[in-house]
Amino acid sequence: MARWIGGKCRPISLRTPYPWRPRTFRSNAALEAIATAAEEKVRTVALYNYPSFSGAISALFAHLYHSRLNLPCLILPSSSVEPLRVEDFCVEGEGLDTCYLLDFIGPKGFASKLSQQAMCEVIAFDHRKPALTQIDCCGDPRVTFNVNLAKSSSAAVYEYFSNKLVSMMFPDVGAANLLNSEDQVRLEKVLKYIEDADLRRWSLPEIKAFTIGLSEWRSKLNCITNPYMYEQLLGISSSDLIAKGNLDISSRQIAANKFLDKTFKVRLGRGLYGECL
Repeated sequence: MARWIGGKCRPISLRTPYPWRPRTFRSNAALEAIATAAEEKVRTVALYNYPSFSGAISALFAHLYHSRLNLPCLILPSSSVEPLRVEDFCVEGEGLDTCYLLDFIGPKGFASKLSQQAMCEVIAFDHRKPALTQIDCCGDPRVTFNVNLAKSSSAAVYEYFSNKLVSMMFPDVGAANLLNSEDQVRLEKVLKYIEDADLRRWSLPEIKAFTIGLSEWRSKLNCITNPYMYEQLLGISSSDLIAKGNLDISSRQIAANKFLDKTFKVRLGRGLYGECL
């Protein structure tokens, strides 16, 4: 490119010393995890919507189910910005048994293509209305879409793996529960709040504070970069989130009040056109 400088046409370089690179969500760590799982013959995969809290807590229930039965399962976050591709799971000579899509169903045709190329059963969960338009009615019996507009994905996944655990239990495993009694009461209350927000009902008390308190979790919902995600989610409490949300609301209100205390009147046209703050 040329530009006129000092009456002369001089070339101008558009190159910068730090070339721009697009941010990627399909990380090398995820691809390496897929390759390692293929080598270790892990034939069950669960992909969860990232950075959705409903997706992350669904991943927790998938993790608990497979851990209780000592079944290997690769769980990975999947972002709509740059999602994992069907080709990532199609290792030559290898296939999958089951792939769960938690809190998303992927673009139209994704589940069917994954089922065909990875030779596996695909079970997807979603609660959003746009998901209905993305369902590919291909008639593949190995693909199941669980889209319920009246129930959040996390609640549906919790019920699914709880019921599946009951049906798969063996005498030496113990009680057929994903959660112990203390965790169950606490997390089921969290699920009710998540559903209230996911379905835009906003009917539960302190739901606004809950969602604000939940916002700080966004950076913790990647199980690859945060290896403690499951333990952290297992200890989550709606009362703690509400308290955190109310604290944030209060601090914002105090900051706003300080700003409002500094207001002053401005006379428009020396007062001929009135006054404003």
